[in-house]
Amino acid sequence: MPTYEYVCTKCGHEMEAFQPMKDAPLKLCPACKRRTLRRKVGGGAGLIFKGTGFYITDYKKKPTAPAAPATAKPAESKPAESKSAGSKPAAPAAAK
Repeated sequence: MPTYEYVCTKCGHEMEAFQPMKDAPLKLCPACKRRTLRRKVGGGAGLIFKGTGFYITDYKKKPTAPAAPATAKPAESKPAESKSAGSKPAAPAAAK
């Protein structure tokens, strides 16, 4: 239920009333007892999110690691170790 603001056009009394939207606007001023109360046109309340996950920082992109510059040299590769075709690692000598 919204809170409406009212002002009396005769005495200038201002007040707020918490009432359902389907109710008719109030007419009787509580200060001067005349039927000159008018509902103010309000801008409404701002949108309020309650709970977690509604912060602007939740939607920012996560910082990523800077990409390597295009002019950087690729990592130098180690020369391949040459393996002879018939060589195998030496087997341990059998104990006698």
